Amino acid sequence: MTLELAEQVVLVTGAGRGIGAAIAREFARAGCDVALVDLGAFDEAEAVAADIRGSGRRAVALRADVSEVVAAEAATAAAIEAFGRLDHLVCNAGITRDAMIWKMSEAAWDEVIDVNLKGCFTFCHAVAPRFRAQQRGRIVNIASINGLRGKVGQSNYAASKAGVIALTRSLARELGPKGINVNCVAPGMVRSEMTATLPPEVVARAIAETAVGRLAEPEDVARVVLFLCSEAARHITGEVIRVDGGQCA
Repeated sequence: MTLELAEQVVLVTGAGRGIGAAIAREFARAGCDVALVDLGAFDEAEAVAADIRGSGRRAVALRADVSEVVAAEAATAAAIEAFGRLDHLVCNAGITRDAMIWKMSEAAWDEVIDVNLKGCFTFCHAVAPRFRAQQRGRIVNIASINGLRGKVGQSNYAASKAGVIALTRSLARELGPKGINVNCVAPGMVRSEMTATLPPEVVARAIAETAVGRLAEPEDVARVVLFLCSEAARHITGEVIRVDGGQCA
């Protein structure tokens, strides 16, 4: 099976670290040019972009606050100016601000919703006119199994990711008639910089929940995203693909 992605262009948000960086690298390996969007990890995004350029593909790092519509529109325009086209959008930017609901501040709620959910809206809003005009495009939003099942201490995060899932399914219906596929990937716990700071007992509990006895690597998620943007997935839209090793089974 060939993915037929060579010479195409992808924009990835939250691309400086973890899953986002792995997604950017996988698309480059498939022959794509990559626009990497980040804010808090912008230096890391620039380093990933430099690595991609070193591999022979084009890449540009763009600084943007994903919660701002104007910033999303500017980053999208900059990607198109840099590469002359845009074929795929991957909304991966996300944060956590965990607390039990009675201890959660309004700021912690708002910040997570703004980045995780509104950050998907702003970039989908930005690319939709372009994708509709060219009558093709792929959008993949990164959610979480906690948006499907909930999670103690993560009411803000779980709500944001449940919103991403609902947004994905709605956009699949809105954009499908114009040849645009919109899907969602819901990872379980993934080995990353974020999980490295968790207490060992939390990680051990997550591993115990899985059927395969291990955490996902960022590349495990990235390769599913790559598949969903390929012609092999042309008849898949509005779906939520869990990449959790059976953690949410």
